Amino acid sequence: MSAFTDTFGIATPIVLAPMAGVAGGRLAHAVSSAGGLGMIGTRGSSSPDWIREQAAIAGEGATPFGIGVMAWVPHLRTQLETILALEGDSRPALVSLSFGGLEEPTRVLREAGFAVACQVGNAADLAAAAAAGADVVVARGGEGGGHGRNEMATEEILALALQETDRPVLAAGGIADAADVSRVMGAGASGAWCGTAFLTCREADSPHAARTAIGRAAYTRYSRVHDVAQGLDWPREFGGRAVATDFVEAWAGREDEMTQEARAEHATGMAEGDTAYTPLYAGVRVDRLGAEVDAADVVSALTPRP
Repeated sequence: MSAFTDTFGIATPIVLAPMAGVAGGRLAHAVSSAGGLGMIGTRGSSSPDWIREQAAIAGEGATPFGIGVMAWVPHLRTQLETILALEGDSRPALVSLSFGGLEEPTRVLREAGFAVACQVGNAADLAAAAAAGADVVVARGGEGGGHGRNEMATEEILALALQETDRPVLAAGGIADAADVSRVMGAGASGAWCGTAFLTCREADSPHAARTAIGRAAYTRYSRVHDVAQGLDWPREFGGRAVATDFVEAWAGREDEMTQEARAEHATGMAEGDTAYTPLYAGVRVDRLGAEVDAADVVSALTPRP
């Protein structure tokens, strides 16, 4: 369907966003087996053993897949060394870098023969991705779920990326169905980078309760609430779009005022598995979700028809 699909040996221009805690080897393999490109999402704390284990699952049977890493995390070097050592079916076809300095990790990966995708959310990110030599640019708008910038809409950052680079550009944020994929590809994108559409997949690593809560959600809000409540060191410019629970609504916009009591309340709720406090990261089209589904059906629903 495009030079991008030919390059990565996939049948449809659908890429699973590497959502930490959701996109493990099982979901990545299911998406790739259905014709898209499945991605594994690492956490900052993901160990070498976990990465190797998930890569083996994702790549079983020589299925192409990718791995996403976060450039700001303290253990980036160890994670990259683990990825560099992957061989055979466990070797990813694509490694994505997001949230932080792109140049050095991109250089290391490309020198080792890996294709690298860099996620961008504004003009400065785009310039950094170009300077780093990214093979693929992911133009993510503020409509997207999870962490990222909230400065430009998908349409705006996509247009800017297409103007400034000759590399393949994937559109991300607010893409829920085949019509959305056709729209961004009509604008010049080489494919779609989709996360929210896969949140209720049976193959996801997230708990059943979280998938159910997301399937019932009506809207989302962008904030730093969950990061502040958990004391995570995410860079301030990368907030997160999540289901607008009462706790999120209570503290969004005034995260720096969050009390110790509120943090304790959040911690207790998370420990008890209460989805009123669980970070339910999702994009603006969360209202399109429902009951649990198979990843193959989601890939099919996203794929444009001739």
